[in-house]
Amino acid sequence: MIAAAASAAIALVSCGGSPASLLPSVSGKAGEVLLVIDKDFWEGASGNAMRDLLACDCPYLFMSEPLYDLTNVTPAFFNDLFKVHRNIILMDISADVQNEGLAFKKDVWAHPQCVIQISAATEQRAVELVGENGGRIAEFIEQAERDRVIANTRLYEEADIARRILEAFDGSPHFPMGYTLKKITSDFVWVADEKQDVMQGVFVYRYPAAGDESDFEMENIIAHRNATLKENVPGMFDGTYMTTADFVAPTVSFARYKGVDFARTRGYWEVYRDYMGGPFVAHNFYSPDGKYVMVAEAFVYAPKYDKRQYLRQVESLLYSFDWKDEEK
Repeated sequence: MIAAAASAAIALVSCGGSPASLLPSVSGKAGEVLLVIDKDFWEGASGNAMRDLLACDCPYLFMSEPLYDLTNVTPAFFNDLFKVHRNIILMDISADVQNEGLAFKKDVWAHPQCVIQISAATEQRAVELVGENGGRIAEFIEQAERDRVIANTRLYEEADIARRILEAFDGSPHFPMGYTLKKITSDFVWVADEKQDVMQGVFVYRYPAAGDESDFEMENIIAHRNATLKENVPGMFDGTYMTTADFVAPTVSFARYKGVDFARTRGYWEVYRDYMGGPFVAHNFYSPDGKYVMVAEAFVYAPKYDKRQYLRQVESLLYSFDWKDEEK
């Protein structure tokens, strides 16, 4: 069983095993998750629970795309080839399990890797653990995917872009090679990686804060977004400009990252009086002095392609945002 092999390996590597620099690089494509589970459980309730959690539709995409590409292998075939996968979930369901629960590990067999172990004495308990910890499981994998993008960004950075934005705003995301600065003013920045039929873009802008809860209410966020984009992001034709699509209402959730609380808005953008559109995600948060609401927004235009990975890549850049003092 997994408990006798994989669990022991996790404990060994996590408690004084090889440092990340000595581990092999991870394998697998971005957005893939390997589930190590017995065939009967994969085809049963526990497998369904994992599919409902990780293979559900990715939100705010025009076409149906799974949140992750979920594949499975049985414990008997979980060999060295599979152990270097980027994202691994080990489901140990056995009457021999004495300590039920979850374990979250990094860099067990490869780098940069995330490994989650779910241990349960029965399949029913395994399903309960997935239900009780679904948010933690999904966020751990999502953050691992973000961290890989940010690490590559810092390794192959277009440093001049962040430098110029820091001069204007005292804070900036980081951008990898391929991104160019399309527009910069005292209150608005537009950076994009433009290829044939694909654009991944980032806006950074700010506006005076009211200093109360209205700063992060949906109506206020969208009103400022629409006014800012109308002024700064024209379309291809006269009288056209980027705005927020209203055929599906945006949603706002709240999160905390690196000690900063922010409102995360997801929705669709479109070009007024034109046929361009796509998904966007925006982070709204206060400037350190509290005078401004800062916005870092990612968007994608890829009419001929699946958009999940394009959006995940550019959204990850928002999490690289540093203030000038943090840079120092």
